[in-house]
This record gives sequence, structure tokens and C-alpha cells, in this order.
Amino acid sequence: MKPFSFSLTRRAALPLVAALALAGCGSFGSKPATGDIHVMTSGGFTAAYNDLRPEFERSSGRTVKTAYGASMGNAEDSIPSRLARNEPADVVILARPALDDLVAKGQVVPGSQVDLVRSAIGFAVRKGAPKPDIGTVDALKRTLIAAPSIAYSASASGTYYETELLKKLGIEDQVKPKSKRILSERVGTVVARGDAALGLQQVSELLPIAGIDYIGPLPAEVQRNTVFSAGIATGSKQPDAARQLIRYLNSPAAAPTIAKTGLEPLTAR
Repeated sequence: MKPFSFSLTRRAALPLVAALALAGCGSFGSKPATGDIHVMTSGGFTAAYNDLRPEFERSSGRTVKTAYGASMGNAEDSIPSRLARNEPADVVILARPALDDLVAKGQVVPGSQVDLVRSAIGFAVRKGAPKPDIGTVDALKRTLIAAPSIAYSASASGTYYETELLKKLGIEDQVKPKSKRILSERVGTVVARGDAALGLQQVSELLPIAGIDYIGPLPAEVQRNTVFSAGIATGSKQPDAARQLIRYLNSPAAAPTIAKTGLEPLTAR
């Protein structure tokens, strides 16, 4: 999944402004809407979200406050842990299975789920290090066996790696002991400072990290695409504004910005 460059020129911004207006975000000619919106987002969508948020704030007149955390797990800053502590939330953005679990627990409004993007898993090494071959399943197996250390996330991509991928490759006993599950930190950051020779995470979480070289995605035969989705927290104090923000993130005008971060937009039709 190769990202492409995109800059928001004045011409390109016009459909984005239109999308915001259609979403009820713009107040052109009237008093801007007020009230903070609280968002919790997991790492897979973070880069796209950070690029899109300023335009939403400018056009809607609202301030968006953000908390970041993993889609799953019991790390202190994971989204499930934050919600369990009753931290303020209007919109939550995380892996779809984890979002549906929050719906089942009564923490997200049923029927509010909107799929935003599809995300692939990839590998990275420290900047300047030799790039191992992961182009085929056999090459991937050789690379994982040869790697002195491997870092993987505590969220969706890491769960797949430790519970399914290594078993599927038949190398769990050889590779899992030298693999480290990373909590509350980007895998790329760990690789960049030399604490792991190889790192695996969502492509969109690797690309923004300085000090690493992105190798490429998992081979198609063993790739696991994750859908990241948004929903409205049941405790939301700004449900209308939450819906506006989700519509904006899912709008066709937001798609180019999302795509440049290594994600596949699942744009509303």
C-alpha cells in the first residue's frame, strides 16, 4: 500500500468546505457552533485524523480535544481503559471488532458505527539498516527467523501477529520468544532507537515515524486488513456535533488526505 503525496490547495479545498457544509459543520454567515468535542482515537487512524482535525475545527467553530490509545487491551491509555475510567468522549475511533465490543458493553450508541478506512500491516527497520525480503511468504518466514528481535503492537496488528500469523507460518516456537509486545508507544519509535531490529504495525502507524525505513506490507496471502470505524459514545454531551465530525471524516473530500497516510478510505457514497 504505497502512500501518495497530497497538498490541500485552494482548488482542492473547495470540495472539502462543501463537505463540511453538507455535514452541518459550516456556519457560513451565522454564529459558529460552540462546545468542545472529545475524541478518542487509536493509532491506525491517528495520522489521518491529525491532518483532518484542523479544517474541521476551523469550519465548525468547535474545539476538538483528543485522547490517543490502543483499540484493545488493558494498557492505562487504551481506549477501553479510558472509557472504563469515564473519561469524556463523544466520538471513538478504533478497530471495528473492538468498537462493536464497546457497543455490546453499552459504551457506544448502537447503530452509530461508521467504517472509515481499511488498514494493512507492514514492517520497518531502523533508518539505514538493510531491508530484509518480505515479498513472499517464504521470504517473510526466513526474515522473521533471522531477525534478532521483533517489536509488535499491543493492538489489532499485534494481536494478529502473536495469536495467528506466527502459527500460520509454522514458526511460533522459533520467533515468539524474541518478539516484544509494545505498550503505550509506537513500534516505529522502538525500532528507531535500536531497541528492536524489526517492527510490525499498521502501515499508517509506521509511515509518520522518523528514524525508520518502511519495508513494505505483509504478503497478500497472510495480510490482515483491519477496518477502523467511528462511533458515538453513549455518554456524549455533544451527539449532534459527534455525528457531524464522523460525516466529515467519512466524506469524499477527506479521502485524499486519508489515502496519503497509507490507509484506504471507505468513503460514504
